[in-house]
Amino acid sequence: MSETKGKFLPALLLLFVGSGCAALIYEIVWFQLLELIVGATALSLGILLATFMGGLCAGSLLLARVVPASRHPLRVYAQLELGIALFGLLILFAVPALGRSAIVLLLPPTLLMGATLPAIARWVESTSEGVAWLGFFYGGNIAGAVFGSLLAGFYLLRLYDMAHATYVAAAINVAMAALAWVLASRAPRRVTEEKPARKARETRERATAMSGANPYGSRSPIYVAIALSGLAALGAEVIWTRILSLLFGGTVYTFSIIAAAFLFGLGIGSAVGAWLARSAERPGAMLAGCQVGVALTDAWGAALINRAYPYWPIDPALAAGPWFNFQIDLLRAFVAVVPAACFWGASFPLALAAAAPRAEDPAAIVGRVYGANTIGAVVGSLLFSLMIIPAFGTQDAQRLLIWIAGAAASATLAWRMAVAGVVAAVIASVTVAAVPPDVIAYGRQLATFKGANFLYEGEGLNSSIAVTESEGGIRNFHVSGKVEASTEVHDMRLQRMLGHMSALLHPDPKSALVVGFGAGVTAGSFVLHPGIKRIVICEIEPLIPRMVAPYFSAENYNVVSDPRVQIVYDDARHFILTTNETFDIITSDPIHPWVKGAASLYTKEYFEQVKAHLNPGGVITQWVPLYQSTEDVIK
Repeated sequence: MSETKGKFLPALLLLFVGSGCAALIYEIVWFQLLELIVGATALSLGILLATFMGGLCAGSLLLARVVPASRHPLRVYAQLELGIALFGLLILFAVPALGRSAIVLLLPPTLLMGATLPAIARWVESTSEGVAWLGFFYGGNIAGAVFGSLLAGFYLLRLYDMAHATYVAAAINVAMAALAWVLASRAPRRVTEEKPARKARETRERATAMSGANPYGSRSPIYVAIALSGLAALGAEVIWTRILSLLFGGTVYTFSIIAAAFLFGLGIGSAVGAWLARSAERPGAMLAGCQVGVALTDAWGAALINRAYPYWPIDPALAAGPWFNFQIDLLRAFVAVVPAACFWGASFPLALAAAAPRAEDPAAIVGRVYGANTIGAVVGSLLFSLMIIPAFGTQDAQRLLIWIAGAAASATLAWRMAVAGVVAAVIASVTVAAVPPDVIAYGRQLATFKGANFLYEGEGLNSSIAVTESEGGIRNFHVSGKVEASTEVHDMRLQRMLGHMSALLHPDPKSALVVGFGAGVTAGSFVLHPGIKRIVICEIEPLIPRMVAPYFSAENYNVVSDPRVQIVYDDARHFILTTNETFDIITSDPIHPWVKGAASLYTKEYFEQVKAHLNPGGVITQWVPLYQSTEDVIK
């Protein structure tokens, strides 16, 4: 690497820190913005994530094919950053006008985001030193992402709004573009430096074409390993989010804490991996070693989350304040998540080193490795959130993660070492325990749990649920660590009153929409009114009506079997936004507004949509949780 190039590399690291910060702010804002349009179901969020990461993957692969290597890498980078800023602002203002089709707007900016690392890769050569710097750039990008996730989750969206957060991200993009342009003017591109490398590459490509050989065949195991690594990493994040949200509470802050811990580990690991890649004689073997490390640290994280943390409950009522709880949660998340994330982070620069022959366009190398990793990440997030967890539960999902890590290790090793890696993964997976049902039922309030008989526990697409019965015969329905319905006298009065009062306030109701199934008691109250001919129940978690309703059939009058009832599995805001049907009664009993995804059911825009779906003379009723809330929250 030339001295001229080398002296600018630390400044390029700053570019990636800023770029990563802006990217995570955008991601958080776009997901919250588009949730209002496509809904907050697991399928909707999976589609959003696949679109976002698919754009990153395509961008990383396309840059080397679309942008000539003769163009100055820093000027290309500056143009990419400006494009991201422009599309970020466009999305903010275009989403309300375009509706559901606005999801395609994610593709242009994510294509540009995915192209940033391959663009800068052309500033280095495909040598051990150059690949090491690419690993440092990747680590810097992740470090910026950690800061961006905390900045957006704990400050910008808490004190301001999505518009202000977008302006901050766009300003960061513009600043990074300006810095890149200044650096480009001080370090002019010397195309002649690339001629020997280009000539050697062209000679090799001609020889390969004449022989008919696969130019990437010998490196296929590296791409398989890094793809499996990405698959397991995103699958783990899905699992950790599901379980830790029970222990920490399912707020937006919990998701920011988990993301920050995960990204912090990736950043530390990629920095260490980049340092190792400088002098690694067998980077493929070191990549395999990282995957063995993933298998062992996955088992460590599962032991903490499933076996230890549930029995170290933190009573929120005894805390000095919410920030004390955040600090404790951040510490617990870091101890459980960071070790495995470090090994995943180290895998990327080691994969670059293993896949990087000399005299090849660095942008193409980075694009293929990054693309394989991102494809695996997309598959992992969708596979675990939509199929593995609902079908098999988090215990078997965690075991599968460890097996995948063993398979990734075996992909780059000789068969004897590969067998040893798989055996180690299988042994580690045996230690994974199930999530205690007490955690599913009481979550963060586990310190106040007095014991109950569990009638049912299950893990669905969106939530973990349980049904318990106390010694006095009172049955409780729990969703993700909170009691949402019970047969206790006062609760039964409230749940039935919400239905009967709504029906009695209307002179002649014919149709009703019930938002949230719960134990089915409110919806069942409408069954007793013979004038009501149609009852639509909108429930986001398919497992609840099917598995919970039978335990409360006496109280809900077996509402799921009533011929007048139709159950729609959707996010309520999305259903109301997309349906053409109108109702005489709309009654809502949503979960608390501080729970992630529920706040949209308490907004002015939501109530305007509800009003638009009322027949003339229609009635709206809603339960508002005054407890566990403050006056400012209610307002």
